Amino acid sequence: MPKYSYDFTIAVIASGIDEEYQQAILRGIHRYAAQHQVNIAHFIAFGGILPNPKYDQGEYNIFELPNFSKFDGAILLSNTFSGETAEMLYRRIKAAGIPAVSIDRELGDLYYIGVQNDTAMEQITRHMIEEHGVTRLNFISGPDTNSESNERFAAFCRVLREHQIPLEPDRVYHGAFRSRDGRRAIECFLKSDLSFPQAIVCANDAMAVSAVLTLEENGIRCPEDVLVSGFDNTYKARNFSPALTTVERPLVQSGVLACEKICLHAAGETLERSARLSAVPIFSESCGCHQTDTEDISAYKKRSYQTTENMLRDISLNNQMSCALVECDRFEEYIDTLKEFVLQTRCEEFYLCLNDNWHVRQIRQENGYDGVLAPDTYITEGYSGRMLMPIAYYDGAFQKIEASFTSSDMLPRLRTESDHPRNIFFIPLHFRERCLGYFAIVNSEFPMASTMFHSWSINISNTLENFRKILCLDEIVEELDKLYAIDTLTGIFNRNGFKRSAQVVFDQCIREHRSVMVMFADMDELKSINDSYGHAAGDHALRSIALILQEACSRGEIVCRFGGDEFFIFSADYTEADAAALRNRIQSSLDICNAHSGLPYQLSLSMGACITVPPEGSTIFQLITLADSKMYEEKKKRFPSKYLKQQCKPKT
Repeated sequence: MPKYSYDFTIAVIASGIDEEYQQAILRGIHRYAAQHQVNIAHFIAFGGILPNPKYDQGEYNIFELPNFSKFDGAILLSNTFSGETAEMLYRRIKAAGIPAVSIDRELGDLYYIGVQNDTAMEQITRHMIEEHGVTRLNFISGPDTNSESNERFAAFCRVLREHQIPLEPDRVYHGAFRSRDGRRAIECFLKSDLSFPQAIVCANDAMAVSAVLTLEENGIRCPEDVLVSGFDNTYKARNFSPALTTVERPLVQSGVLACEKICLHAAGETLERSARLSAVPIFSESCGCHQTDTEDISAYKKRSYQTTENMLRDISLNNQMSCALVECDRFEEYIDTLKEFVLQTRCEEFYLCLNDNWHVRQIRQENGYDGVLAPDTYITEGYSGRMLMPIAYYDGAFQKIEASFTSSDMLPRLRTESDHPRNIFFIPLHFRERCLGYFAIVNSEFPMASTMFHSWSINISNTLENFRKILCLDEIVEELDKLYAIDTLTGIFNRNGFKRSAQVVFDQCIREHRSVMVMFADMDELKSINDSYGHAAGDHALRSIALILQEACSRGEIVCRFGGDEFFIFSADYTEADAAALRNRIQSSLDICNAHSGLPYQLSLSMGACITVPPEGSTIFQLITLADSKMYEEKKKRFPSKYLKQQCKPKT
């Protein structure tokens, strides 16, 4: 089949696609997109799941990634993230100038698709009071910053006022639409001094199911002892026991309509900005009514069995991946191992995208090593300017991508030729708030079909963090080694570093009967500089001398600051002519420096060199002593009247 370029691409922003609400809307988006050859690029977070604000920060950072100017439209599942995040996304979408739809939350002048929450919630609440005669009602709410949650709570309050039932603050629990909020609410109600409610109205099904289970754990039956209702009519709610009284929302239709609005806008059609869909209450067992609209028991058993099988398979896959990745000793091995598990997702494409500094612990010193371990630095907001791509799988094979790309491009193959539309899922990789990068998985059922997808992505993040720590430990060991081997003032070898580096070459020259050269260089008048201009000036002079010596050494010579104002140069295969040429280069650099430095003092060195084929049993420091003697003779000739100190031989 020939490939075509499906250029029309819509960005979808959502959090928590492991829940039925999000999945239903996405199914509607996908249905329309498949029928009209539209690509969908999802930017997915799993925030609010773990009680860890830093983890949530790392998850929601994925919403910083989309460059909306590269899309033809955007759809926001605005009910799944905070109002602050929604406002940030709104500003960026408006700056990009593309059409966008906000689902279940009014957001500026964007197209809006919502549900008539208030009417359905009023009907549920009236039903509890008028049909079942309850007068004590508690409410489990969603977030106070969520417009849908506020609409449902306001409708509940209106009905209570209509029936002159007072609303006591302790009868309301403010949650976040998460399952755990149902449990926490019941625990809170059980501790309250108020009489226990006759009915508990919940703002969504996830909290309602959790509430019923927690009630039963405490010996309270539903509906015999307390009535419970939910909102959304999810699959779990319909097939729960007792089946939940709830509200049927046209979620799939919301997704279809959102995608359609973007496409019709692009076609130049004039559209109504706002659309509100009807919601229908469903009265079932949890409020004492008859069960309705349940799945055939045989189909339910089959689906439940298949769900369990898939979960066990994915748990096993996740455990295997975790064990395999932590066994890797090298990053290349880690990448090769991860590739094997990428294939098991049955994706058409997969891209691992890492910040180009994802494992860098510090910015190295440019002007020598200062002997201080630099603090850890890392990204918490957005992504690095350049992204690396150690894994790129497409066209049925893993491709080698050498070049980095800009994070504003998101993916080099964001738009590419295909014989069918592409569903791309961008998933964050992070450790707590530390951003590592993201991965993109294309045309795979895994992100939405597997209950383990979030755990799978956490697994990659955590094993990447393990490798980052290993690389950082290696860097710290290297820095500690510098503390042992590098002179912190000048950045060249100290005595330890000199001995370790030169000894190997020296021993080889003994075995092979090759010549070695040791040059002893002593800075002149350092004490005078310190006394006249301060120790900062003396330190600057020492650093300048070290730099001059390094630049003069062009044959791989080893340069060392032995201590104080004394320097060594060591090399193999030197002749007297080579040593003379080295001295001339050093002196020439000193002359140039003195002529242009503008300093009130002059830099100068006294030098002495020893060149020999070292015999068996000799040591480098014996040669250093000889070179020191020659340097000493030169210094006496240059400063006969000032040379007062006795010759100091280095300790061996």
